[in-house]
Amino acid sequence: MKIAYFDCFSGIAGDMILGALIDVGVEVKFLKNELKKLPLTGYDITVRSVECNHIAAVDVTIAVTEEQHHRSLSDIIDLLKASTLAPEVKKHSQNIFYNLGKAEAKIHRIDVEKVHFHEVGAVDSIIDIVGSVIGITKLGIEHIYCSPLPLGHGFVSCDHGILPLPAPATVELLKGIPVYSVDRKQELVTPTGAAIIATLAQDFGEMPPIKISKIGYGSGKIQSEYPNVLRVFLGDIAQKRKNKTTKEKTGKNKKTIGSM
Repeated sequence: MKIAYFDCFSGIAGDMILGALIDVGVEVKFLKNELKKLPLTGYDITVRSVECNHIAAVDVTIAVTEEQHHRSLSDIIDLLKASTLAPEVKKHSQNIFYNLGKAEAKIHRIDVEKVHFHEVGAVDSIIDIVGSVIGITKLGIEHIYCSPLPLGHGFVSCDHGILPLPAPATVELLKGIPVYSVDRKQELVTPTGAAIIATLAQDFGEMPPIKISKIGYGSGKIQSEYPNVLRVFLGDIAQKRKNKTTKEKTGKNKKTIGSM
C-alpha cells in the first residue's frame, strides 16, 4: 500500500504541502493544467527551489492578479461542482472546505452557510487546498500518516482583527489530533494546513514501518533559525517479517549456501 508520512516538525500550511508534493514528484505543468479545470481566474503560480537552513526545498507562491471577493461555503462548493476536476478531487476538496467552514462557524457562533471565507476563501487558499488534493491523488497515495503537530504562540493579524496563536479555527480543526507546544512566536499550523491534514490523514503519531521511495521538502514563507519546511516521506508499508516456523527454529530442513 502506497503511503505518505507528513513530518511536521516545523508545522504545516497549504503552500508547504504543495511544495513537498511537487518535490516528491508532482509535475508543475500537470498541477497547473489540472487547476485550470476550476472556473477560477486572476492568479499566477510561481514554483522555485530555495534553501531553508541549508535544506533544499520547493517554494510555491500564489500571486493574485485580479481583485477577488470573499466567498461563502456555498460559493466555493459551487465553484468545485462547476469544475471538470476528477470526482474524487472534488469530493475531498469539498470535505476540506466544509470542515473549515464548520470550524469558523463554531468560533463565530453562526450557521456554516453564513461563513465567509475571507483569507481562506482567497484564491491562494483555494489553490492550496485543491492543488494539494490533486497532488495526493496523482501520486496514488492510499493512506496518509502525520506526526503530532507543533503549535507556536503569539498573535496574528487578519480580517477578524488580532487573534491569538494558534488561531481559534486551527485549534477547532485539531480536536482529537495530537499536538504539542513549542517556544516559537510564529504561526506554525495555519487554518488551511490544519483543514487539509485533519481531513485527509487517517493516522497521527510516530512514523510507521515504511519502505521509503522519495522524500520531499516544502518551504514555508517565514524563515527563522529553525528550518521552516514540511517533510513528506513517500513509500510503501514495510512488510513485517513472518515468525519463524518450527522447522526453522529447530534447524530441520534448513538450507545452507551451496545446497540449492
